[in-house]
Amino acid sequence: MPGKVADFLLAAELDDAERAALDQGVTVRRGQGYTLRVSAVPSVHRALLAHCQPLDGAPSTPAIPAQRKARREYENRVNSLVADARR
Repeated sequence: MPGKVADFLLAAELDDAERAALDQGVTVRRGQGYTLRVSAVPSVHRALLAHCQPLDGAPSTPAIPAQRKARREYENRVNSLVADARR
C-alpha cells in the first residue's frame, strides 16, 4: 500500500482486524516516499480501501492528485490480488 494511503488510514477509525494489519505492516522506503507491505486477507484490504474513499475527493473536499493516484494504485493492487486468488 502506498505511504499516502497508509498515512491516511493511520488517522482513520478502523476496526481491530484492520488496525492489526496496519500495525504489522513492514515499511519499505521508495525514493522520497515509502510503501507499507500489509499481509492480510482480501476482505481486510477491501475494507481498508473503502476507508480511503475520501482520498478521491468529495463535492465539499477537493482531491489532491497524489493522494488520488495513491488510492487508485492501491485499488489496482487489491483488484489484482483478488483476481489471482480466484484462479
